[in-house]
Amino acid sequence: MMRFLAVRVMSALLVMMGVITMVFLLIHAVPGDPVEVMLGESATAADRAALRAALGLDRPLGEQWLRYVTAVAHADLGTSLHSRRPIAELVKQRAGATATLGLAALTVSLSLGAPAGVLAALRSGWQDRSVLVLSTVIVSVPSFWLAPMLILPFSIWLGWLPVSGREGAGALVLPALTLGLGMAAVLARVVRAALLQVLTEDYLRTARAKGLPESDVVLAHALRNAALPVLTVLGLQLGAVLAGAVIIETIFQWPGLGSLTVEAIQRRDYPVAQACVLVISLAYVAVNTVTDVACGALDPRVRLA
Repeated sequence: MMRFLAVRVMSALLVMMGVITMVFLLIHAVPGDPVEVMLGESATAADRAALRAALGLDRPLGEQWLRYVTAVAHADLGTSLHSRRPIAELVKQRAGATATLGLAALTVSLSLGAPAGVLAALRSGWQDRSVLVLSTVIVSVPSFWLAPMLILPFSIWLGWLPVSGREGAGALVLPALTLGLGMAAVLARVVRAALLQVLTEDYLRTARAKGLPESDVVLAHALRNAALPVLTVLGLQLGAVLAGAVIIETIFQWPGLGSLTVEAIQRRDYPVAQACVLVISLAYVAVNTVTDVACGALDPRVRLA
């Protein structure tokens, strides 16, 4: 297990280094000069040159990359061009809101997707067909369309929930539903497929032959052995929430990393945008690494792959 863990951690570190490099190169490829954003168009050429030298932007690209990697390793994400505040402070303020939204969406996914998948696997009639059709429809609906469709009845017509912001627990319901419904549809299909494969195994026939109740056969034996693909999908979904939060947080004005990224792009605050993309990407890698380790702990065969 220790060797498996060490290999996964080393792989994650290599991927993170690649992510840091790609984010650095992509931000430098974005049109626009951050020096002009900071000084304005009326600044003289001497002022621009002095600021560019102070920021290290006049150095070779390789040297800038090395300085950037060193700064990231020390948790120094730079300073915002717009507010002149440390970017790490801005990210820390917004990360909690994104984490809350992600966990709420994951809760919605588990609460709706897992029972629906179990029902579809155990009932081969209209229940199975209904779950398959409904999950296909929900997966096909883009989140930027689903969000207004939820806002119209629950916020505009009935006035039950707020449209935007983070005031009170009710403000979390619509963003979490928008993100969680799509995840629940995928999870339901995965749970159904995993259970259908497990339910035909001989050890379940043996459990039934010993007189175990069907609920114990499904919950204690079938679900436990079908957990590996479900856990993998949950890890991928939690990482995907971080990327999907950019759209949802913008629609609902949720004060998380996604909305901070959009605000930074609109203001051409490239260091903040760079930091947000980096944090979201590294979180995605970290979540998938934890999922790999959890799968290895759950099933010893994974460690031999």
